[in-house]
Amino acid sequence: MQILAAEQTEASGEWFQGTADAVRQSYIHLADTRSDYVLILSGDHLYNMDYSDFLQNHIQAKAEISVAVQPVTPVEAPELGILKTNGHGRISSFVEKPKGDELKRMAVDTTAFGMSKKEAAARPYLGSMGIYLFNSHTLKEVLDKDNVSVDFGREIIPQNMVNRAVQAYVFNGYWLDIGTVRAFFEANLDFCNILPRFNLFNPDSPIYTNQRFLPPAKIRGGLIEDCIVSEGSIIDGGIIKRSVLGVRSRIFDDVNIHEAVIMGADYYQNMEEAAKDSRIGIGEGTVIRRAIVDKNACIGNEVRLVNQAQHSEYKDPKGRFLVRDGIIVVCKGAVIPDGFAF
Repeated sequence: MQILAAEQTEASGEWFQGTADAVRQSYIHLADTRSDYVLILSGDHLYNMDYSDFLQNHIQAKAEISVAVQPVTPVEAPELGILKTNGHGRISSFVEKPKGDELKRMAVDTTAFGMSKKEAAARPYLGSMGIYLFNSHTLKEVLDKDNVSVDFGREIIPQNMVNRAVQAYVFNGYWLDIGTVRAFFEANLDFCNILPRFNLFNPDSPIYTNQRFLPPAKIRGGLIEDCIVSEGSIIDGGIIKRSVLGVRSRIFDDVNIHEAVIMGADYYQNMEEAAKDSRIGIGEGTVIRRAIVDKNACIGNEVRLVNQAQHSEYKDPKGRFLVRDGIIVVCKGAVIPDGFAF
């Protein structure tokens, strides 16, 4: 596997302007693979899909372009690309983020995709998942012909529905767009449930994580309920409930943490560094509620991060944290001094 970062080249001095532009600028790397198909994925979605089923549907339908779609609710639909299909799954209409009457016209009977009448009534729209499968030569032709369009959903897909075989692949499994703070926060907390919607421990769909070669988590005391604790963490004590603790999380004694996503740290501090500089981790006696704490944050002793004024949106004048959708977000590497309250 090769990870391609955004790059500036002699051909283009611009950073990626959209999904199609990103593929166009990176196509030189794809051309060397000699593959028959190109699968294009979204980086801010969480889902559990067998791509071989997607490919098989594409081949059987003799499609040139396929779009993964999911039945969605009227609340979700205005934030997505919404489409209609004919009786054979060919996409006949595609509208990006429709509203009002335009949205109502895009409603379909989703019982045709294996849903019960009750489910179909609740989810009457087909939303694009931002996952595309192209025949390699089709992708090249499309991008060569149009060097202006920058987005697949808004431009490339609608422009090619008439003259090309553009197929829908209906996926009814777990899928979530985590492109907002609230969605990211709630998706992480869902992992703490007894039966999470996305099961990390499913033997039929194993999760292969990055090997960091860290020691196991060490828990010296306290009460921990409905939490995920990642490797390399050290917890001295306190009460931690319904929270996710990332790698190398350092939690000192007598904390009270509820519904938080603690991202952890990129490295360990030695004792001299911790004594001289700000100490990475969550300090003694600190209280945290409904928050995301980014990596390498230094939160002092007796700090209260509870959003006591119940801000929906807020930005700390010193740039240490902000609030989005009522959720506190402590910035990476931020230093919150002893006794601070928010």
